[in-house]
This record gives sequence, C-alpha cells and structure tokens, in this order.
Amino acid sequence: MEKTSRGEVRSAANWSIALSILMMVTGGMALFAPAITGVAVTLMFGWLLIVSGGLHLVYAWYSDRPGGVIWEILLGVFYAAIGVYLLTRPVAGLEALTLALAIYLVAASAVEFVIAYELRPIAGSGWFVFDGIVSLLMAVLIASGWPASSTYAVGTIVAVSIFISGFTRLMMSIAVKNVTA
Repeated sequence: MEKTSRGEVRSAANWSIALSILMMVTGGMALFAPAITGVAVTLMFGWLLIVSGGLHLVYAWYSDRPGGVIWEILLGVFYAAIGVYLLTRPVAGLEALTLALAIYLVAASAVEFVIAYELRPIAGSGWFVFDGIVSLLMAVLIASGWPASSTYAVGTIVAVSIFISGFTRLMMSIAVKNVTA
C-alpha cells in the first residue's frame, strides 16, 4: 500500500515539475514581450467583465425585490460596458489598468506598513516594512512614468508573477519528490 502511495506522489511530483517548468517558460516568454502581455491581460480582463456583467443580469432576473433588480441590471450593464471598452480599446484599457495598478500598490503598501506596526514586537515583522517599501517604490515608478509605463508595467508584473509561481512550484515539487525517494 505504501509503495503505491509513494509511487502516486512521485508521479504527481513529476507532472508538477513539468508544469512548473512550462510556467517558467511562459513567464520568460511574457517577460520578453511585456506590451503584448499587457494587452493580453487587458483583453482577458475585458472578457471577464463581460461574463460578470452577464451573470449580474441573470441574477437580476431571479431577484425578489424591485430595488435589487435595478441595481443588478445597472451593475451588469456597467461591467459589460467596461468589458466591451477594454476589448475595443485595449491600449487605452491597458493605460487605465496600469493607473489602477499604481493606486492598488499604494494601498497595499499602506496596509503592509500598518501590519508591520501592529506586529512590531514579533521577530520578522520587518519583512512587512520591506514589502511595503517595495510596493510603494513600484507604485511611484509606475505612476511617475504613466501613461508611458503602460507599455511595460502590467505585462512585466504578470510575467514575473508567472515565472516566480512556476519557480516556487518547481522547488516545492522537487522537495516532495526528494522526500518520497
């Protein structure tokens, strides 16, 4: 029984290693074309908003209260309209997403600083300060170059995220495989 379980774990780890390498290759390719990656992210986000808008409209159909129906319809139309805008004007949409990313990073850095302050007696809480500083620096870099930074910011961040996720999963998969050896 144990050999079967061990074999299954090793097989799963091998698949995980292969998929991790594929993620790293994909992230690397995306890093060499950040503008194309950014536009692709914008188009995907546009489709997600259209689908979400449609779901809000379906939900409105089943709502019991007239006020709920109106708000669901408004939300559905709003989401779908933004999605259509992103699909029809992906470069302008990418500029908007880049500005939203800079604003998000400012907010995220503020939260990291608050967490660091709250956890200051705990060893290692300084890493939250580090995270907050890096997030704030990224926000400043993106915002100071906006809208020109739109050609690389979103695509680069997505590409690095895909690569790092693949690398993390690769290291974890290798560790699991070594444990079962």
